[in-house]
Amino acid sequence: MKFLDETKIFVKSGDGGAGCVSFRREKNVAMGGPDGGDGGRGGDVVLEGSDQLNTLIDFRYQQHIKGGRGNHGMGKNRTGSKGKSVTVKIPVGTQVFEEDRESLLADVTEAGQQVVIARGGDGGFGNTHFKSSTNQAPRRADPGHPGTEFWLWLRLKLIADAGLVGLPNAGKSTLLAAVSRAHPKIGDYPFTTAHPNLGVVYVGDRTGGGEFVLADLPGLIEGASEGAGLGTRFLGHVERCRVLLHLIDGTLDDVAGAYQTVRREVEAYGGGLAEKPELVALNKSDALGDGDKAEKQEQLARASGADVAVISGISGDGLQALMTALFGVIGRQTESTQQKRAFAP
Repeated sequence: MKFLDETKIFVKSGDGGAGCVSFRREKNVAMGGPDGGDGGRGGDVVLEGSDQLNTLIDFRYQQHIKGGRGNHGMGKNRTGSKGKSVTVKIPVGTQVFEEDRESLLADVTEAGQQVVIARGGDGGFGNTHFKSSTNQAPRRADPGHPGTEFWLWLRLKLIADAGLVGLPNAGKSTLLAAVSRAHPKIGDYPFTTAHPNLGVVYVGDRTGGGEFVLADLPGLIEGASEGAGLGTRFLGHVERCRVLLHLIDGTLDDVAGAYQTVRREVEAYGGGLAEKPELVALNKSDALGDGDKAEKQEQLARASGADVAVISGISGDGLQALMTALFGVIGRQTESTQQKRAFAP
């Protein structure tokens, strides 16, 4: 399945049904009076979050979504039935913007969350509605109100517990494949990863432990926050991660420079990314000698101001300890978020 994280769709809610002009005609009822019913309401267009989807590719083939029209009113004071509402499944983490791409209408962050994005038009009144002591035989009925119609932008920001960031060829996809059952494309050339990949990482054993979702994002390069490479398009996916795992290619001559390049782009992007907890790891340790490992680990520690894990996605060295540490940070972040919600007014 192809990955698509942004698309434009057209939505139109159903028009309301027209009211009815009718008079009661029955044997032995000389003064029947008006009995025209109201029109039915038009159908709504509803967006619903689904955790079974992780791409917007379906909307490439179905860009127009319309609610059903309400039925017209009928005699004997019968109201027309409501038009059929349309419920559209979208991935959890999808934001809904107006056509200007800036005005946020909705943010679907939970499975089952529903947003009525376009309400159906009201039905028109039948002539019963207009009867009075001075107008006992009204011949007026209103047409139904039209539904609303407009273009929308859907923008997906994947929801993951941790996000992998780093320069192209830092070994992010290899790491994801090593710690989860995900099968991202792996190659020895830059920008092998063309779209985000998700994997579930299990920590601990059968007697205890847990799991978290790890996202592998396309590599960042200098200028990514301004549109260079693929980074500006996918940095938004990091916004929903609780913690960042910054991966550095240990075979580079300047590991500190590689860290600072990505860090500058994360800070320049904004969106609160710079404030997220970050773990730093020196990857590809299997290709380094003991002296090089220690020297580059020290350089990276000075540049980042944090403890640096030395790992290898190929041999698996240090991965279990790193995933355990990552799981611990995610747990603390989750606890902190729950406490803030509990004390929120």
